[in-house]
Amino acid sequence: MKGCDFIMKIKLGVLFGGKSVEHEVSIITAIQAIENIDKNKYDVIPIYIAKDNKMYCGSHIGDINQYKNIENLIHISAQITLAQKGDKVYLMRCNKKFYESNIYDYIDIAFPIVHGTNVEDGTIQGYLKMFNIPYVGCDVIASSSGMDKYVCKCILKENNIPVLDCKCFNIKEYEDNTEKIVKKIEKEFTYPVIIKPINLGSSVGIKIARNKRELIEAIENAFIYSIKILVEKAVENIKEVNCSVIGDYEFSEVSECEEPIKTDEILSFNDKYISGRKKIGGTKSMNAGVLKLPADINASTKKTIQDLSIKTFKALGCSGVIRIDFIIDQDTGNIYVNEVNTIPGSLSFHLWKETSLQYTDLLNKLIDLSLKRNREEQNMIFSFDSNILSEVSTNGLKGLKGE
Repeated sequence: MKGCDFIMKIKLGVLFGGKSVEHEVSIITAIQAIENIDKNKYDVIPIYIAKDNKMYCGSHIGDINQYKNIENLIHISAQITLAQKGDKVYLMRCNKKFYESNIYDYIDIAFPIVHGTNVEDGTIQGYLKMFNIPYVGCDVIASSSGMDKYVCKCILKENNIPVLDCKCFNIKEYEDNTEKIVKKIEKEFTYPVIIKPINLGSSVGIKIARNKRELIEAIENAFIYSIKILVEKAVENIKEVNCSVIGDYEFSEVSECEEPIKTDEILSFNDKYISGRKKIGGTKSMNAGVLKLPADINASTKKTIQDLSIKTFKALGCSGVIRIDFIIDQDTGNIYVNEVNTIPGSLSFHLWKETSLQYTDLLNKLIDLSLKRNREEQNMIFSFDSNILSEVSTNGLKGLKGE
């Protein structure tokens, strides 16, 4: 119509949930983000991934109150799967009724807001990459490296970024010779030690051990959640400080620092998510009630942490927004990178708000970064035509590689 400009909004699929112990936290983070995404630019399509990895869409999927009864929510929603047709990625109904279309909708960009094993660890990023669709955040390698605590430490150590020394063991080693593993740990470290599942977040499965009995209990607890565990010396007089970074390989910027407040020896799941749950909403962080912001550190320490944050971001090849958790040994003054969260809870928006970057602007920035990466990848060669198969006969398959 003349005099009337019609602008097609970009369809943004926000994926959340998944087969993870941080399933519920992901739901909260995603719905916070959905509430703050610029609706003038994006047509948001919430995509809920249930704990069995089935995906659902529907008018109630973006309503936090519906998750009080997930079984009913699934019943009233449409199970979908992704399918690529031409240049578009469609959301296809899995169990359509006779009067429904096979196609539920389509998406132009994917925004995975997931936490933990089986989703944040590169799994969902690899899945989305198969559809050639732009997706927000770290790529497959950075995601998997950031999730695996041992791999992450190795990469950071190689780049002269301070991390605590550690040992890694798998469940078979432990079951085959428990006493041998315990002796190795006691030889390498003095008590107390801290035991962690190698690929979980939100402090799940983490315990401190001060003697052999507690060590065995902590190891067996960690193996409930992962087939590999990490053991390191526990810093007793500890201060924890977190910092966020946004950007990509060309440009990155750093946020304010926060200091989480713990109620026990370690910062627990309860400290991170339950203590502040009354403050959950579109404008506050999940853990807004249990932290100091800014952190109680001097200017020199703050600069060191912010510099190390940028260095860590680049060493891991990150993109989008991440949060890096630091440990300060208050007896020695040493600062260590503890772990990296490639999709942080609440997307760390409260840290960026302290730098005057509003949540909607943060989300716009993340989406723009994903589109930039996608444009760059379109100009790269990932495969090429060859006629190797035209020369192959059924009798010539054996030994072909050697020839």
